Amino acid sequence: MAASKRPKIKFETVEELLGAPVAQDGTEIVKIRDIHPFKDHPFKVLDDDKMEELVASIQANGVLSPVLIRPRREGGYEMISGHRRMHAAEKAGLDSIPSIIKEMTDDEAVIAMVDSNVQREELLPSERAWSFKMKMDAMKHQGERKDLKENNTDTSATEWPKLTVEQIGMESGLKKTQVKKYIRLTELIPSLLNWVDEKKLPITLAVDISYFSKEIQQWIYDYRKDNGILLAVQINALKELNNIENITKYTFTATMNGAIPEKKSNGRVNLSERKLNRYFPLRMTSSERERIILELLEDWKAAKDQQG
Repeated sequence: MAASKRPKIKFETVEELLGAPVAQDGTEIVKIRDIHPFKDHPFKVLDDDKMEELVASIQANGVLSPVLIRPRREGGYEMISGHRRMHAAEKAGLDSIPSIIKEMTDDEAVIAMVDSNVQREELLPSERAWSFKMKMDAMKHQGERKDLKENNTDTSATEWPKLTVEQIGMESGLKKTQVKKYIRLTELIPSLLNWVDEKKLPITLAVDISYFSKEIQQWIYDYRKDNGILLAVQINALKELNNIENITKYTFTATMNGAIPEKKSNGRVNLSERKLNRYFPLRMTSSERERIILELLEDWKAAKDQQG
């Protein structure tokens, strides 16, 4: 008599025992209220047209791409990649979101957060600037720790920024000089950096301004706001001042005003009809007036030539 087959026993997973839903593709469904934003997250979550499109997509199809989160010591999770998706999911009325949970160090989390966002085409200059700065600091920290662990003192601390800037440039498709310029923007006061985002202040000029103290940067902001003008020649004039950090507001304003180029004359002389009516009959045609004016100028020139 053939032995009867025993039914297979299905052992529940830890997640199932704890009552946590698990998606078939390895992602977990996590309550949005348990996910906290990344500290000092540089990327702006705006309620613009693209956000509305994302909300509509989620309402129709759900969240197709899971967010990336990591556990927090304080409980819950920290968002690494997916702030916009989570915001859109909330606006769409969802209370949970598919998530990939991964243990990461602070430095690994920063690098993953930046890399997952920095390739977006619509990034603002401020977003790119702060993300590059955060990634550079994290990579430098990782490098220093590795260097210390391996007891290798050949690489000086001054070399790490150079090495990380080159790597960030390669990974983001930018030249290292461009990466350096973006990172310099983080030295701007917020009001000037906002002007860069709003395209009221060119990046190249903003980089030059970033080397001034925060007080002088505020003076520059106020000057541009009050006078409606901010030129490269004005910033260059400030850079040429001796002991720039100790100048007074009066010297600053005088320097800015004095650097404005004088308007060049185009050589044209305009005589309004009102002025000409003082010397010509009202019914005289324009051609007649022009003929008389030219004749008088010829007589004036001849008299000047005789005197000379």
